[in-house]
Amino acid sequence: MGPRSRWRIRMAQGASLAAVVAVWAAVVNARLFPGDIVPSPAAVAGRIVGLALSADFYGHLRVTAAEIAGGLALAAVAGILLGVAIGARPLLRRAYEPWLHYLAPTPKIVFFPVMLMLFGVGAASKVSLATLGAFFPIVLGTISGVREMDPVLVQVGRGFALSPYRMLTMVYVPAIRAALVNAVRLGFGVAVVVVLLAETKLSSAGIGYLIIDAYRHFDMPLLAALVLVLFGLAILANAGLARLARHGAPAVSR
Repeated sequence: MGPRSRWRIRMAQGASLAAVVAVWAAVVNARLFPGDIVPSPAAVAGRIVGLALSADFYGHLRVTAAEIAGGLALAAVAGILLGVAIGARPLLRRAYEPWLHYLAPTPKIVFFPVMLMLFGVGAASKVSLATLGAFFPIVLGTISGVREMDPVLVQVGRGFALSPYRMLTMVYVPAIRAALVNAVRLGFGVAVVVVLLAETKLSSAGIGYLIIDAYRHFDMPLLAALVLVLFGLAILANAGLARLARHGAPAVSR
């Protein structure tokens, strides 16, 4: 993609964002909804600036980011190891992949009471819930990537008599790197959702706590500002993971 194409894409994205803000402002000015329910773009922008200047907000952000990152890291390790083990063996794939597909759509938030009983009300219960939520997209994406990879790469690795660890790090992971990154991106989205939901249920810190606290106090500008900031941070994180996927390339080294 050339610079001109990228510039056109950015222009289209900017125009779409401007159109959304214009429609939002028009709805507020037309008083289609009560002003205390749908705040104006200016009011929300002011709250976003306030959040950016608030040290307290960054403390809550660190709590949520740590819970998401911890859960995603554990899910990635477990999902990739198990996904490669299952995907590389047709018998295991036929035996276990259907069950993983059956369990994946289960709403993970229903396990939150179990996590609370096992790990308490602190960060550990949110991390464990994020791990459970992110695990299924990652393991299924890994299995799919292994199934689609060139079998010649596996034969070359076996020809060099590589150990299981070297097969994993020198053959499987480089060959399915793009699939792994996409799977982690899906897992990241699930981890964000379950952590925020858990924080709204029982927590005294985190972005989810701030959102539910703004709702309790009927502070709609702050609520909208938190949601928009969260969207922006999620987009940045996904964009970073997408760059990793674009730079992935199969490779085998001795």
